[in-house]
Amino acid sequence: MKLSEHRSSMLHGILLIALFSCAAFYIGETEFVMSLSLSPMIVGIVLGMLYANSLRNNLPETWVPGITFCSKRILRLGIILYGFRLTFQDVTAVGLPAICVDAVIVATTILGGILIGRLLKMDRGIALLASVGSGICGAAAILGAESAIKVKPYKTAVAVATVVIFGTLAMFIYPVLYRSGIVGLSPEAMGVFTGSTVHEVAHVVGAGNAMGKSVADPAIIVKMIRVMMLVPVLFIISYSVSRAAAVGGAGSSRSNVSVPWFAILFLVVIGFNSFALLPASIVESINVFDTFLLTMAMTALGAETSIEKFKKAGFKPFLLAAILFVWLMVAGYLMAKYLVPLF
Repeated sequence: MKLSEHRSSMLHGILLIALFSCAAFYIGETEFVMSLSLSPMIVGIVLGMLYANSLRNNLPETWVPGITFCSKRILRLGIILYGFRLTFQDVTAVGLPAICVDAVIVATTILGGILIGRLLKMDRGIALLASVGSGICGAAAILGAESAIKVKPYKTAVAVATVVIFGTLAMFIYPVLYRSGIVGLSPEAMGVFTGSTVHEVAHVVGAGNAMGKSVADPAIIVKMIRVMMLVPVLFIISYSVSRAAAVGGAGSSRSNVSVPWFAILFLVVIGFNSFALLPASIVESINVFDTFLLTMAMTALGAETSIEKFKKAGFKPFLLAAILFVWLMVAGYLMAKYLVPLF
């Protein structure tokens, strides 16, 4: 195939995913979907999966590189631009207790998830992605980790499905626990509890708004600090994968180390955004564009995921996610109740 023909076919695949992403944005603005606080990214992967299990076989094979481009290159650009949602001032705003809680939650959830995955004899890629998604920020974290370990698209889709299910449950359960007085936490402590344990950013926003502004504000900030922790986690994952490849005889560790440059640029963007050099309207436009890019990436992953691949993954990923969900609620509550008041 000539280079011009290859580019044309690739463009067809990209335009197809862009069209589905536009539909995801439209559906995401409907009253029902907004009431569930589901982001366009989640709608996008659902649309992609519906396509994969219906009309996917009619897609010309020459379009597949365009879909792959969306799930790899566009994904990394989306992760980089995600930094415009954060500032280093967010870290100082909530103080040391929230940072400590976030650090403990992220570390124990990821390490515990990997260990439980081994005990369940799960696929290592799915176990790692589900653990990272539960521990940090749901789908966005899974996408970042997927770029570092390069697993098959269906494994990413399975991991995303687990965090969507339990993140949605948390969004409804937390307000009930707070409003009924069962947890007995102050608004600030409840915000730390919510932000440090609920999966998706959208779910934190939905749950926080249901409990009032005094809970929502600290919850969102604590959640965004968790998002920042994606950077060191990606470095550790990349280093671990490279070392494992070297030990396995794939070459020297130096030649196999994969530096997640998109994670470095993500941190650089956060630093730039901390200076507030751009008008708020421009930053908001960038965030909308970034959401669209991430929606394209999620849709592309969904387009490579069939029901047969979900069956292949089995029940264990959802069992792992359920165990991590219980851990997040119990550990997060105890730290919010007993650790936060000490500072």
